[in-house]
Amino acid sequence: MSESHVWDEVDAYFTAHLAPDDEALAAALRDSDAAGLPHINVAGNQGKLLQLLAQIQGARHILEIGTLGGYSTIWLARALPADGRLVSLEYDPRHAEVAVRNIARAGLDELVEVRVGPALESLPKLADENPPPFDLVFIDADKVNNPHYVEWALKLTSTGSLIVLDNVVRGGRVLDADSTAPDVTGTRTAIELIAGHPRLSGTAIQTVGMKGYDGFALARVLA
Repeated sequence: MSESHVWDEVDAYFTAHLAPDDEALAAALRDSDAAGLPHINVAGNQGKLLQLLAQIQGARHILEIGTLGGYSTIWLARALPADGRLVSLEYDPRHAEVAVRNIARAGLDELVEVRVGPALESLPKLADENPPPFDLVFIDADKVNNPHYVEWALKLTSTGSLIVLDNVVRGGRVLDADSTAPDVTGTRTAIELIAGHPRLSGTAIQTVGMKGYDGFALARVLA
């Protein structure tokens, strides 16, 4: 059995026991696939991790940068109280349309707002609304802009908030300091920003599984 096959089987085992898809989650994946969305959503066990992190935070306000088909949005929104709020930013109108349907079918449309357009245009508009600080920010969008997303997350959070940055390993390519690939340079700059920022305390974790070899960074906002 190949190493990657073992990773897939272990992920399937953990997901089946600890994070099984219900009908709303399974339908979100089916509809995303039928609409031709890329297969880059988080895995089920990763979605459950996001939900647990939001619950540990006692999150009432969540910001997601990168909606795709709404699969991770559903996991996160299910951690919110009845009067909570999740704002999700999606660049592609077609992706957002699929996500809105998936979120509504999951019964979460009263908690979730999907905003369409480039996140770096949506974020200043969101800040102008002076929303309550977000308790958790999940960043899973175009990697070249990761540093900007982290900076905006800092502006929209407060002491104790949690920032989660997905896909930071890039199959190991994050090691290549000479790379000019935008996803690598964006990710490296974001990691270095977290490392050097006086208001952030962070770490990064490597992962293997059905999503391949990757990982995520966590950063807590300090006073």
